[in-house]
Amino acid sequence: MMPDIHALYAVTEATWPPAGTRALGPVTIRDGRGGGKRVSAATVAGAATGDDLDRAEAAMRALGQGPLFQVRTGDGALDAMLAARGYRTVDPVNLHVAPVAAFTCERLPRVTTFTVWEPLEIMRDIWAEGGIGPARVAVMARAAGPKTGLFGRLRDQPAAAGFVAIHDGIAMVHALEVRARHRRAGLGRLMMLQAAHWAAGQGARHLAVICTQANQGANGLYSAMGFSCVGTYHYRQKEEP
Repeated sequence: MMPDIHALYAVTEATWPPAGTRALGPVTIRDGRGGGKRVSAATVAGAATGDDLDRAEAAMRALGQGPLFQVRTGDGALDAMLAARGYRTVDPVNLHVAPVAAFTCERLPRVTTFTVWEPLEIMRDIWAEGGIGPARVAVMARAAGPKTGLFGRLRDQPAAAGFVAIHDGIAMVHALEVRARHRRAGLGRLMMLQAAHWAAGQGARHLAVICTQANQGANGLYSAMGFSCVGTYHYRQKEEP
């Protein structure tokens, strides 16, 4: 059975974890340590009041983070409350998933894609070129389950890096970065196949990936590979004076 959106929310949290969490009533506050929106955004379980949001905003500011919420399926009331408080919508994303078995029948070309952990220095360089710096690499280090880095070469040159980790039988790919001069050559697809082969060896049943809706090329790739988009989330961010 295909995982639903709520299962993928849990996989996202486990495979790309914040440095810490704290519950303030129905709001979960995340300490992102500079690791980006996904590990810094607060979420709300159930109904929240204006006072709950006030406390959450103060807690995020105390961590040195601007007020930021992740709005998930079923959070319509929260979305409206945040809009009324001056929060703008940021970075809507799609969550894609497919059975691992759909990919493992295809053999990978030799000496093109690899799995390696800890990340090689060249992988860190490729990530840095794409804006994935040390704070995000630290997120990868925090993931507690089975995990590995993905490394890709093209025409005997280092060309791509990624990260994949497993939670509850679902492998999720993060931080997939292909160098600009090596794009549109099929390497992104091969990196996803490499992730699937590794995930199968770890006993995972499904492969998942998150992609901003604005990234039409990547969304098109995942659709063409047979992934299903099972849901979305977006952020609401409040601009500080």
